[in-house]
Amino acid sequence: MRTILLLVTSNIFMTIAWYWHLKKTGFPLWKAILISWCIALVEYCLMVPANRSGYLQGWSGFQLKIVQEVITLLVFCVFAVLYLKEPLRWNYLISFCLILGAVYFAFKK
Repeated sequence: MRTILLLVTSNIFMTIAWYWHLKKTGFPLWKAILISWCIALVEYCLMVPANRSGYLQGWSGFQLKIVQEVITLLVFCVFAVLYLKEPLRWNYLISFCLILGAVYFAFKK
């Protein structure tokens, strides 16, 4: 559970770091990059312990990466709908379900 909590928190920071500036088009790019790097540092400080914790609990590197991608998509969906005001269309949901299938197969013994 610790691994999942750290992965979710780190992905929230990374999504903000990568996409917060999209609605700030008048903002100078160099400032957006500098601010994003500062936000990404927090993400990195959470992602590294998340991966180490999961690995020590017996997850493989592949399993950690696949779970991280699903969490990234979940966090991004919320961000895109609430902050970017973009619709969540059916084809995005189908794509997401296919990725959930990847998680199932990654953890299948």
